[in-house]
Amino acid sequence: MGQKTHPIGFRLGISKTWRSQWYANRDFPALLREDELLRKYLKARLGPAAIADIRIERKPGKVVVEIPAWNRNYVSEEH
Repeated sequence: MGQKTHPIGFRLGISKTWRSQWYANRDFPALLREDELLRKYLKARLGPAAIADIRIERKPGKVVVEIPAWNRNYVSEEH
């Protein structure tokens, strides 16, 4: 048996980017938990939109969330 490689980890930095882009000194555990809760909430709330990925970028005082989805009309509606 060969060794198995994680498909995303193998491609990071080559053909795929990180799912979250931010840096934190002491708040790392809290921000990581917040990212996971945000992803879980959006996937549950926008399930029928066929969400491919959720990218989170944190800047000082601002959070940018990109949601590439198959059904863009569903995502753009307010719920």
